[in-house]
Amino acid sequence: MSDFTTGLNLAQQDAVHYVHGPCLVLAGAGSGKTRVITHKIGRLMQVGLAPKQIAAITFTNKAATEMRERARSLIGKAAKDVMICTFHALGVRIMREDGAVLGLKPQFSILDADDVTGILKDCGGTTDAAAARQWQWTISLWKNDGLNAEQALAQAQDDSQRITARIMGLYEERLSAYQSVDFDDLIGLPLKLLAEHPEVRAKWQASLGHVLVDEYQDTNATQYAVLKHLVGERGRFTAVGDDDQSIYGWRGATLDNLKRLPQDFPNLKVIKLEQNYRSTSAILRAANNVIEPNPKLFPKTLFSELGEGEPVRVVDADNEEHEAERAVARIQSLRAGTAVTTTAQGQPQHRELKDFAILYRANHMAKPFEKALRRANIPYKVSGGQSFFDRAEIKDLCAWFRLWINNDDDPAFLRAITSPKRGIGHQTLAQLGHFASQYKVSLFEALFANTLPSFLSAKAVGNLHEFGRFVNDQEYRARHTLGAESAKAFLSAWLKDIGYEKHLYDGEENEKVAAARWTNVLEFCDWMGARCGGEIEDSAGVSTASEIKSLLEVAQTISLLSTLNERETEQNVVTLSTLHASKGLEWPHVMLVGVNEGLLPFKLGDDTSPSGMAEGAMSEGILLRLQEERRLMYVGITRAQRSLAVSWTKRRKKGRETISALPSRFIAEMALDKDTVREDPRERLKALRAEFAQKAAASAAMAAEVAAAERAGKA
Repeated sequence: MSDFTTGLNLAQQDAVHYVHGPCLVLAGAGSGKTRVITHKIGRLMQVGLAPKQIAAITFTNKAATEMRERARSLIGKAAKDVMICTFHALGVRIMREDGAVLGLKPQFSILDADDVTGILKDCGGTTDAAAARQWQWTISLWKNDGLNAEQALAQAQDDSQRITARIMGLYEERLSAYQSVDFDDLIGLPLKLLAEHPEVRAKWQASLGHVLVDEYQDTNATQYAVLKHLVGERGRFTAVGDDDQSIYGWRGATLDNLKRLPQDFPNLKVIKLEQNYRSTSAILRAANNVIEPNPKLFPKTLFSELGEGEPVRVVDADNEEHEAERAVARIQSLRAGTAVTTTAQGQPQHRELKDFAILYRANHMAKPFEKALRRANIPYKVSGGQSFFDRAEIKDLCAWFRLWINNDDDPAFLRAITSPKRGIGHQTLAQLGHFASQYKVSLFEALFANTLPSFLSAKAVGNLHEFGRFVNDQEYRARHTLGAESAKAFLSAWLKDIGYEKHLYDGEENEKVAAARWTNVLEFCDWMGARCGGEIEDSAGVSTASEIKSLLEVAQTISLLSTLNERETEQNVVTLSTLHASKGLEWPHVMLVGVNEGLLPFKLGDDTSPSGMAEGAMSEGILLRLQEERRLMYVGITRAQRSLAVSWTKRRKKGRETISALPSRFIAEMALDKDTVREDPRERLKALRAEFAQKAAASAAMAAEVAAAERAGKA
């Protein structure tokens, strides 16, 4: 077996070989952290751990898929037995196995954000979705801090928080009645299990010999507590992260988790990965300079052996439209010119559209760049668009699956019984809901109650009974449907039985839209079938085999998936993305746009916090926000491999007004004065076009001379 150190630098080797205690790997941007994690999995197996005793926890399905592929290429088939999953998937696994201790049946439902909003509207007695989403956001933060409704009420600081805490109490009651959990519960409830039930904690500590956590700086307080209970006093874990890339404080991530590690684990070994394999020295120097003012938990400085590279460009523009024009001109210039990094043979490289990214602070900033790219006939994609599973037609089908899995899932019941409609009106459903609330049973259980006919007409009861029997029949068939072809055949027959295609066409005035939605449904069914057949595609589109599953088993995993294939098909288009969505990605050529005060850093307080304001004079809250914004700028800079342009505008739109704007303080902090190139790419493009035209004219003249000489010779 390999020693799993081939191709690793000394710091990476140190991280891979340290396997007998707690380890913190400070992995700077582009320093090969995934390589370290996968090689360490191999090393742990080499020293005696079985694959199933190793857990590697990530934050996204995409990261988990990539890690699984990398592990498979290194250790082969054994990779399928390593628990490589997200924090939330691990939480589901813990609760499916041991949730009965908390009164949860193994087939509990996982509610999505829309379900939660609907329940909170009901709990708060309102139809105001905005208010419900605000309650949802606050409740989520409380849950991530480990608080239940009673604890939140005890520490509420004003009437608004007290109202939200009371609504949270009603919401908790609904979840319990529905045998359902939300995404925050996938961390909070496993913590409750591990913390309050020693037998469960002992079981999981015995089953896991080593836990690796990717993107550790993004963990919140609850996730850290789960990790502590999983590893116990032995502390056999490897946390891989970078305090300079902590940009999710707004959703509960806290750098306190990094501070607590050496306190909670005094024998913690800290290893720094500072060699960057992504970017040129010029780009890294700008990144190091920007992050320098932030306080350091563990100081480090990135370096690169890829050469100096091109200077970082700073581009100013009159307004947003002008900025977008310059960004497009830069793309055209780099694609047309020869000043881009070249291969050893002198051939230009990194000129495909997929090599370019335009990054900005907020989604609303994309619009002028989309317009400019369309005018130039340059194809693009906006990263972070609607998830496949967020489409209404897919959520309709998933509601049926959820109801098969958990009959007590009331939100799923209401969606399934109305998608498509089955002659059961809102009045009937309202009366059924009243009956279910009075007798404290789920809507599905209420269908077959002996006293229901006293509440509803015989016709309504008959329709409800027909629906209930159909659900039970389909659930039985789905449970016993194994393999790809059987699953596809079942789904096709089921869709025909419920008349879903007709439902889509009847509900859409535009036939093309209806056809596209039906295509999504068919694609979804193919995907479900493939997973029942044990086929999982990797990011290269290669199918690998795993165990055959029933349709119902596959359906149980859907709520944890965010994309259809758990991968993004690579397209040769320019990427538009927010800085937050760009984390973990890289491109040869990056343009950071809208780098103005008030945008990046985002407005820090009611007083606009001008760039001249000393950081020592800021309140603690504003200072912490500024530090996170600086880390966001650092993340943006380190996405670039070969070239980086940073642009700002002299004026910006604010509502219907146009106001003066200042460059971000972060541009000055990059300290580029000595090697910055301040450019107008449109001028360079004009020069290139003039040069090409001159060469073309010269070639045409030469061809004319040759032709004239040939004619003279013939004469």
